[in-house]
Amino acid sequence: PTKIEESLRTIASHFDDKIKAGAERVIAKYKALTQAVIDKYKPRLAGKKVMLFVGGLRPRHVIGAYEDLGMEVVGTGYEFGHGDDYQRTTHYIKDGTLIYDDVTGYEFEKFVEKVQPDLVGSGIKEKYIFQEMGIP
Repeated sequence: PTKIEESLRTIASHFDDKIKAGAERVIAKYKALTQAVIDKYKPRLAGKKVMLFVGGLRPRHVIGAYEDLGMEVVGTGYEFGHGDDYQRTTHYIKDGTLIYDDVTGYEFEKFVEKVQPDLVGSGIKEKYIFQEMGIP
């Protein structure tokens, strides 16, 4: 929600006050709904560590959602990343975050063993490795 609000305000800033006011109305309309979700899950998730590995979806598009829930993204990467993907992603992560590119299942498993996240966000190919390790 935080990143959606930022995006709406950034887009609206290129237009007149009517559009800016409209963006604020949309943000206000959904604020209670998104806050209710955050309030429900954040107490259970705050302080938890998450590692991401995604294909077509770019990690930078979802990092903010985990952070809104109080989680810390400690590793992220792409299956099919390009140089500009990594440059853009660095703006969304903290110093010391592990970034990996097209890791194999074995490599990703070893990263997870070392970093010990509480949650792994990945695709269907990797899911069974982490289920066997007891990591959601």
